[in-house]
Amino acid sequence: MIESNRIAKVIARSGLCSRRDAEKMILEGRVKIDGNIVEKPSINVTEKNLIHVDGNPLPKKEEDKLWIFHKPKGCITSTRDPQGRKTIFDLLPNDIPRVITIGRLDYNTEGLLLLTNSGELARHIELPSTGWVRTYKVRAFGDLNKHKLEQVMKGIEIDGIKYAPAKITIETSKNKNHWLIMSITEGKNREVRKLLEYAGLSVNRLIRTSYGDFKLGNLPVGKTIQVPQKTLYDSNILK
Repeated sequence: MIESNRIAKVIARSGLCSRRDAEKMILEGRVKIDGNIVEKPSINVTEKNLIHVDGNPLPKKEEDKLWIFHKPKGCITSTRDPQGRKTIFDLLPNDIPRVITIGRLDYNTEGLLLLTNSGELARHIELPSTGWVRTYKVRAFGDLNKHKLEQVMKGIEIDGIKYAPAKITIETSKNKNHWLIMSITEGKNREVRKLLEYAGLSVNRLIRTSYGDFKLGNLPVGKTIQVPQKTLYDSNILK
């Protein structure tokens, strides 16, 4: 039996883009199957179908790969910026293929950023249901409010948004200056900053040190390293 899959999923698996972007392309009429424009992302295809995106044949699926990038402060996690700011893609080595980011780090956040050539792999890792823990080293300023920190650790709601419990460890604390280790599982927009602001702390440095099983370690700022394929299979990321 020939395996069939939804067209958006097949496009994402090719590494061309994420599934969400593939669905958008389909709705914009940019995708053809066997010469006919696709109207719905839910249509199934097999390996016998000829798929074109923007008039170009769909790339043959490459082996799913993963890289760790040490993002510096002062650049954005985007392919381009209307304001002309530096992006992480300006810093990647020339020999790295077309990649997409798994999640984002904001302009002033540093540390571990995962990159992949697979839209499907990115979507799988980003899903909250996978429960991947993101750990950050945080420098914060303000008065420690242990009661509010305990609330954050139990899970809270801020401005109508519910946040899952966070793990917080105080590494050092002197006067109003603190270094914390904080772990979260959802990675919502500016989550660490908002949770600590709720607790009365202002974040002035934020470094992601790990994402799931992957750690930043001693990787220099601005550098990239590929995760060995064996590691991906051993951790059941690839099957």
